[in-house]
Amino acid sequence: MILITGATGNVGVELVKKLAGGRQRVRAFVHRRASARRIALPGIEIIEGDFAQPATFTRALVGIERLFLLVPSSSEVEQQQRNFVDAAKRSNVRHIVKLSQFAADENAPGRFQRYHGAVENYIRKSGIPFTFLRPNLFMQGLLNFRSVISSRGSLYAPAGNAKVSVVDVRDIASIAARALTESSHEGKIYDITGPQALTHAEMADQLSWALAKPIKYVDVPPAAMREALLGFGMPAWQADGLMEDYEHYRRGEAETVTPTVYHLSGSRPIAFFRFAQDYAERFLGQAASAA
Repeated sequence: MILITGATGNVGVELVKKLAGGRQRVRAFVHRRASARRIALPGIEIIEGDFAQPATFTRALVGIERLFLLVPSSSEVEQQQRNFVDAAKRSNVRHIVKLSQFAADENAPGRFQRYHGAVENYIRKSGIPFTFLRPNLFMQGLLNFRSVISSRGSLYAPAGNAKVSVVDVRDIASIAARALTESSHEGKIYDITGPQALTHAEMADQLSWALAKPIKYVDVPPAAMREALLGFGMPAWQADGLMEDYEHYRRGEAETVTPTVYHLSGSRPIAFFRFAQDYAERFLGQAASAA
């Protein structure tokens, strides 16, 4: 049986969809059952739990052989993932597929890469067979800014002219599904990217075509972007982490394009323009409701 944590997030929802109705028994770990309507699908068992309460992990892990480990970002996320690994070891889980991050490394300058690298090493030391998925920047991350993009016609980011091989979460979910259901992925680390590296200006141009309205990229100084994020209510630790990620992009460290999606799935990774077309209504709908 497979346990999926983070099951109501971008990647989790797509992963549940891919596993639903198949031969695999799947359990989804959610904070509140009421928030799990999108994954109430045939063959999916829903169980409530709380990442801040490790005692809830034990019941969720009963009968689980394979674990998809994805914990929503928080200031406590590293310890929460370590706690889940400990619980998985006590429950004799036989394989952990961890959603990590591109360039994860305990010694990286960015806090998000550091914590992912630290958790990867903790899993290695646990002795549980693993697969680490290291995707680059999610295309769907732009949906967090859809109101501003659509209503102001602007994509704001402190990215300069850096190219980033952004990836669609649907491709990440495809790789995760294979890692969880096939026997050839233990001990593997997969860097997952889209089919090309794009600047934010190029992303804005492609959004313009897909949304049939002009979208302009505005290169914002990091300090100004940080203040804007804090003004939207983002915690300081998260805003600082995002600024570190943008520094990583500006250093040219996220422009590598890998063949992982094609090699493992046999299909070309989803291009940014297709993503923009597929999500056009969500971009435009948010602008309409904000007007």
